Amino acid sequence: MITLTDADRQKVSAAIAAAEAKSSGEIVTVATPISDAYHDVGLHWALVVMILALAASAWRPDWLQFWYEQLLGGWQADPTLSELLTFLMVAAVLKFTVVLLIMKWMPLRLALTPAATKHRRVRRRAVAIFQAAAAGRTAGKSGVLIYLSLAERRAEIVADEAILKLTDDHTWGEAMHALISEVREGRPADGIVAAIERVGAVLAEHFPRSADDKNEIPDKLIEL
Repeated sequence: MITLTDADRQKVSAAIAAAEAKSSGEIVTVATPISDAYHDVGLHWALVVMILALAASAWRPDWLQFWYEQLLGGWQADPTLSELLTFLMVAAVLKFTVVLLIMKWMPLRLALTPAATKHRRVRRRAVAIFQAAAAGRTAGKSGVLIYLSLAERRAEIVADEAILKLTDDHTWGEAMHALISEVREGRPADGIVAAIERVGAVLAEHFPRSADDKNEIPDKLIEL
């Protein structure tokens, strides 16, 4: 798991202060170990395995009888339909439970989570945090959130109302690329700093610092 040190936090704070010295915009940086527990992903995989077990038994009922005889059989007569169905139910529930327990291991759960699902969950969490921590908290509504989710190695940039009128998603492409590239190399702080520098350049262009500008949001890395 990627972690952040005190030196990383200081580096990020210095980068925010430097970027905001040229702009009236406010940059908020948030890093979190993971954006979602993905419990539903583990449940879905357990259901898939259980359904496949039932489907296999429906396709080849002789397999069901074979395994019944291997595990429970002996010299007695062939199992009845009731016994076979009971065996199938127990086997299916057992498979479901075992897979669900295995999927509690987060690295495996993340590996089996579709990329699109990770993207949606990270984006949703970033927007929620922005609404709580930065949206509308600046006089000019010029706040920007740089959000990094370490486990998924994904990031989001969310901008306030005034910035959205002057930019689009492509505006932040370079910042996102710089951030993710460093994170994938195991240097999250360097990635956040690189993103801050590029976001700061955009803010300086559209929202140059005024004489009466105040620092409305603390210049620090928020860790959740």
